[in-house]
Amino acid sequence: MSEYERSRTLPAQPEHVFDQAANVAQLDSWLPDALHVHVEDPPAVTVHEDRSGEDMPALLRAEPDQMRLEWGTREQGGYTGWLQVAGIGSGASEVTVHLSFFDESHDPGERAVGDALDGSLRRLEQQVRMRVDNAAG
Repeated sequence: MSEYERSRTLPAQPEHVFDQAANVAQLDSWLPDALHVHVEDPPAVTVHEDRSGEDMPALLRAEPDQMRLEWGTREQGGYTGWLQVAGIGSGASEVTVHLSFFDESHDPGERAVGDALDGSLRRLEQQVRMRVDNAAG
């Protein structure tokens, strides 16, 4: 089993960050470029991976009261993950993303996963900034 985790501080209220992260209509705006989520009958979703060309049945659950998203494969049990948003005061938030790969064939490796997590958190921050700036402006 391989586990990876990344965190990023965002200059926004935790509720704004979680609302953006949990917006299923805009998941593709911050997820890794090679992953696309198609919502079926929540919590059921299908994840399309460009690298393999495969569609994988998965689950995606939002826990707004805990500001947490959880996901994972439905049938194979190849991977799971979560995103947690926490307020850190002064209108800032910390977002942590954690991935666990139970099947090595699903694990793209430490560098690829690290780059994907860093890129996803950067894109999420951009989405949150646009939302906050539009609300203020």
